[in-house]
Amino acid sequence: MSWRIITNLLDIFIITFIIYFLLNIISGTRAVQLIKGLALIFGIAVLSQLLKLNTVNWFLDSFLTIIMVTLPIVFQPELRRALEQIGRGGFLKEQFWQNWGPKEINDIVSAVAEMSEEKTGALIVISRRVGLKNYIETGIKLESLISKQLLLSVFQHHSPLHDGALIIENGKIQAASCFLNLSTRSDINPRLGTRHRAAIGITEESDALALVVSEETGVISVAEDGTLKRYLDTAELREALSDIFSRSKEKSFMRRHL
Repeated sequence: MSWRIITNLLDIFIITFIIYFLLNIISGTRAVQLIKGLALIFGIAVLSQLLKLNTVNWFLDSFLTIIMVTLPIVFQPELRRALEQIGRGGFLKEQFWQNWGPKEINDIVSAVAEMSEEKTGALIVISRRVGLKNYIETGIKLESLISKQLLLSVFQHHSPLHDGALIIENGKIQAASCFLNLSTRSDINPRLGTRHRAAIGITEESDALALVVSEETGVISVAEDGTLKRYLDTAELREALSDIFSRSKEKSFMRRHL
């Protein structure tokens, strides 16, 4: 096999991977409908050229030029998500869950279980590799060790901190009452409230893990990579946290010894 054939195959593979990566990012977002609209306009432009419809062709060329300029603005959330996913792909410094252990997992699971029984609404965001400093700054700084008692006190109905998200980063509770961006996806169950949409939104923008307790039903949900898993029991929640924690530690160990 000649070198030219190898480079051509490599070229095709890279382009295919990029297209697949982009399709995964925009899947379930408003960008899908915009892509369909652009494809339709492009098809009409090609047809107008073949039929020599000069006025239509001029109009569409001008329109497409304007679209190309405005695309970065329209697709800003998707572009930001793509760049963040590339950045967290392992080329940057790993943070993972420093100073974590079974005690911290037990405290979180116990607190979430108790809040679920009492139908106390809660949103807990656990940072991993992508830092959440910009979100932490919107809340009330705590910088405290993780404990069941503190988690419960933050989300009590009469607590001034119960609205918004509690963010854990580097093994500590960094802040509470933080504001998060809500997901704008159209395929989200309309019955889900702002906590669930905020949990999905933060996991679309970062690799964080978000835990949600419904105030109406007490249902426990976990959001990761823009996907929400609902109706978890305490055993499943503990397993999810332990699994991700173990994988994070394993990757961190491997990177230090390669």
